[in-house]
Amino acid sequence: MGNLLKVLTCTDLEQEPNFFLDFENAQPTDGEREVWEQVDLVLKDARSILDELQAYKGAGQEIREAIQNPNDEALQEASWAAVVPLVGKLKKFYEFSLRLEAALHSLLGALTNETYDDPTQHLEREQALAKQFAEILHFTLRFDELKMTNPAIQNDFSYYRRTLSRMRINNTQAEGENEVNNELANRISLFYADATPMLKTLSDGTTKFVSENKNLPIENTTDCLSTMASVCKVMLETPEYRSRFTSEETVSFCLRVMVGVIILYDYVHPVGAFSKSSKIDMKGCIKVLRDQPPNSVEGLLNALR
Repeated sequence: MGNLLKVLTCTDLEQEPNFFLDFENAQPTDGEREVWEQVDLVLKDARSILDELQAYKGAGQEIREAIQNPNDEALQEASWAAVVPLVGKLKKFYEFSLRLEAALHSLLGALTNETYDDPTQHLEREQALAKQFAEILHFTLRFDELKMTNPAIQNDFSYYRRTLSRMRINNTQAEGENEVNNELANRISLFYADATPMLKTLSDGTTKFVSENKNLPIENTTDCLSTMASVCKVMLETPEYRSRFTSEETVSFCLRVMVGVIILYDYVHPVGAFSKSSKIDMKGCIKVLRDQPPNSVEGLLNALR
């Protein structure tokens, strides 16, 4: 919370980028197409991942009954039968996070290279890639919102691991054991242990991109992120730009992307998004959020806090 108050004194910012980034209709140019097609394959699956996560009910009832009646073999089998397919879904979500990280690396590679002089030119002239970057951020925050409100995810996976350990001690062959071996189970467990697992994946992936591309100045990446945040803010607070959105959903999309890119910047930049030397107008971004209906942005303000 202190960080939000600190930014109220931050006014030392360069001229903001001022252009319309077409999140609704941007199409790839020939130069963007190769990376765009790679990333598009990943994003096509993002919608179904969110739908499956939203529909995830868990096996709480079966697990409770099995724990309360440890000697009832039928209830033990019923709980195992309920949990195994759910763990298959959790594994699928985790594996998608790896694909998403790879897609992010491809986009960062394209948006931070030396083709153009600065990040504003990259985002303005490679709008289809900028739109995909925004879609990844939008998906990430939505995934984490759904995960945070569903305790069944960690409960189911913990029960699966405990039961698997017990079966191994008893030398019992577990149907579904091959689905998630011990090493993979450890990685999946660490993934879901984080409050915002998908955002952590992107943050770690961005940091990894910077460390693996030492020929690129870190500013190429952080300036790309700060410029994206500024573009979102300017579009949201400028009636001329905002009136060009054909759907109110684009406003929500833009808000979510702005917050996601601020958090990424905060992870990657040596002094973070909230310092006076930050290239993000945090005061302006927070004002844009607070100007929206409170119910629609409370989760985003909490993410910044």
